[in-house]
Amino acid sequence: MAQYSAGAAFRKAVQEESPLQVVGAINANHALLAKRAGFKAIYLSGGGVAAGSLGLPDLGISSLDDVLTDVRRITDVCDLPLLVDVDTGFGSSAFNVARTVKSMIKFGAAAMHIEDQVGAKRCGHRPGKEIVSKQEMVDRIKAAVDARTDDNFVIMARTDALAVEGLDAAIDRALACVEAGADMIFPEAMTELSMYKQFSNAVKVPVLANITEFGSTPLFTTEELKSADVSLVLYPLSAFRAMNKAAENVYNAIRRDGTQQNVVDTMQTRMELYDRIGYHAFEQKLDALFAQQKSK
Repeated sequence: MAQYSAGAAFRKAVQEESPLQVVGAINANHALLAKRAGFKAIYLSGGGVAAGSLGLPDLGISSLDDVLTDVRRITDVCDLPLLVDVDTGFGSSAFNVARTVKSMIKFGAAAMHIEDQVGAKRCGHRPGKEIVSKQEMVDRIKAAVDARTDDNFVIMARTDALAVEGLDAAIDRALACVEAGADMIFPEAMTELSMYKQFSNAVKVPVLANITEFGSTPLFTTEELKSADVSLVLYPLSAFRAMNKAAENVYNAIRRDGTQQNVVDTMQTRMELYDRIGYHAFEQKLDALFAQQKSK
């Protein structure tokens, strides 16, 4: 029997849905909700790991192990192919990048994107970004490609060069990354729809559009992005932002009112939770085990 490849599943999803909607899942529970909603691929944001799992800003503080913990929890329960943000590769050398790639594959990820910012990175939609040389970014991609233990695992190159060096330089970097073996391109913080078209025409590999809220990129629709030949559309933290706002509202209401009665209607019910995580199937197995023990 052929061994399952998460990377092959991701590539298949890109071919079958145009453009492929890739939605952020901050944890395993959200991965299941995303699958239930009909998405064919999911995403783990580095900024989401930092803010959600660690309570820290997205400034290159989180480690490979921090991200792998969340990757494993997601892939343990959800079979949707997972794209993972690995920042700059979690280290300054090719050995670090290689370790990151091998670990991602071992933990069940389907794809990763690695960027051309310096180690002390920032959110792609914040000012003050600094990027490494084009050659250093090419070396990161080469190290990642060489380290693959599954040829189908997707290496996506993200460039933040638009805000630093301009569009032509960003496209030039993307082309160099494709030549080095990158399977897909992630041009970060694009400000116009036409920019995606220029990337797609130049690189000849699938291009991802990051449609994050409150950033530099307008909230283009899938139809608009399809017209610009975008192959993947990313919504990295949409549910996370909504979850945080909902939690804040509940905490404030309980503190203010001395009861949760006024916000119960905004909550997922106990039965809805049980349904979403398949609780009853687990309980039935437990009941069967108890019944078997009692019959002895």
